[in-house]
Amino acid sequence: MEELIKQLEKQIIEQLNLEDLEPEDIDPDEPLFGDGLGLDSIDALELIVLLEKQYGIKIENPKEGQKIFYSIRTMAEYITKHKK
Repeated sequence: MEELIKQLEKQIIEQLNLEDLEPEDIDPDEPLFGDGLGLDSIDALELIVLLEKQYGIKIENPKEGQKIFYSIRTMAEYITKHKK
């Protein structure tokens, strides 16, 4: 799980062009949206693309997205459960 979290931190920084951040700057339990990392709805679409491309995971129910993308840890848990 920790390895996947580190990998996700790097992928998110790369995918969202967050050049001013290092993976160790991101708390895996911190919210990705709002007060935490401060991502927006466009970033959410990028994260959905990341899950599809890197892990073969499609999010069928948009309402699930809020739970899945709450933090890097919740993303890692979802990937672990649903990876093909």
